[in-house]
Amino acid sequence: MKLMVISQYFYPEQFRINDVCFQLAEMGHEVIVLTGLPNYPSGNIFDDYEWDSLTTKSNYSPKLKAYLEEINGVEIIRSKLSPRKSGKKNLILNYLSFAYHTSKIAYNLAKKSLESFDKILVFQYSPVTMVLPGIILKRKLKKPLYLYCFDLWPESIVSAGLPNHGVLYQLIYFLSKWIYKQADKIFISSKNFRTYFQNKLGIYQNIYYLPIYAEALFSAVTNTVVKSSEDQENNINLVFAGNVGEMQSVETIIEAAKHLESCSNIHFHIVGDGSASERCIQMAKDLSVKNITFHGRHPLEEMPYFYEMADAFLVTLKKNEFISYTLPGKVQSYMAAGKPLLAAIDGEVSEVIKDAECGLCCPAEDDEGLAEIILEFAQDKENRRKYGDCSKAYYEKNFSSEAFFSSLISYLQE
Repeated sequence: MKLMVISQYFYPEQFRINDVCFQLAEMGHEVIVLTGLPNYPSGNIFDDYEWDSLTTKSNYSPKLKAYLEEINGVEIIRSKLSPRKSGKKNLILNYLSFAYHTSKIAYNLAKKSLESFDKILVFQYSPVTMVLPGIILKRKLKKPLYLYCFDLWPESIVSAGLPNHGVLYQLIYFLSKWIYKQADKIFISSKNFRTYFQNKLGIYQNIYYLPIYAEALFSAVTNTVVKSSEDQENNINLVFAGNVGEMQSVETIIEAAKHLESCSNIHFHIVGDGSASERCIQMAKDLSVKNITFHGRHPLEEMPYFYEMADAFLVTLKKNEFISYTLPGKVQSYMAAGKPLLAAIDGEVSEVIKDAECGLCCPAEDDEGLAEIILEFAQDKENRRKYGDCSKAYYEKNFSSEAFFSSLISYLQE
């Protein structure tokens, strides 16, 4: 099978799409990725990927106006784009520039027959407009288009502050609905996404549940935290790992940490960065929160260190009906490592934690509730190991990579 994969985000940015594409290539499938210049989450173009520099290299294609490279057997076509930087205007420019430049590349690919492939698969994060080059390829080359949805649109931008009424919302709503309807099949990363597609967008057919898996390095993490002394045995390290953005509600963790500042054995770790990082760091300073450490962003290969350290992982999201439909990929990583989950969250994640019996939950944005379940967890040595074991068992039964690739390949070949 020869697959054209489209995503605004790809290696060296840290997204699960990287592992999916590399694994497919290792299985013998030919994979081409149409993507942009890496700049997430910092907002700045990564070193060695500045566009002016790329255009002088031998790998630059004047025909496509794209930079070509190969990584781990995957052929990559990189388009020019405007970096995210900071602020809403730059983010909009980033979204529009990717859609514009990759659509031009897609048109040239089809017109000049520069690439051949069997199917088109779009990993649809935000924005939904990253699907547009896939629609062009589908129409020009008569190839099936598969859309793998990780972010619901337009609800993702409503959650970020766009009013869900008015002309702009209606335009984005109808554009999103039209884009989704162009897909031959839609794969959903969360069961509750089906409700949105059916009730909000009127899409009922060809929707397939396909939960993402965790990279193998997380499955290798032991769910036993080794303590070097009796004093350390009582210490509890709680880790939040991943994007520190508007949707993640890391502020809830900071406020919970403030409530627990008298518990000297409990320490919070924030590993990652994003659009809300500076604000959260400043918030912790303003509140004089001493029991929290911001570690910043670390490459994927360094993450097992933090996973080994964790007695439990923290999961938080903003309080919003449609955000609650989401099952963030970090949940699978936490469970693959066999760690307990402590969550201030509604919806899908809450249901998974309760079904797996792998931790404790309270409502989204409930900082006092989060502090209470953390204290309950810290005082309950007997259940800590059980939560971790249940987490691992649930992951292997429901989210394994073997099940994922079996389903994905089956859906693509039907």
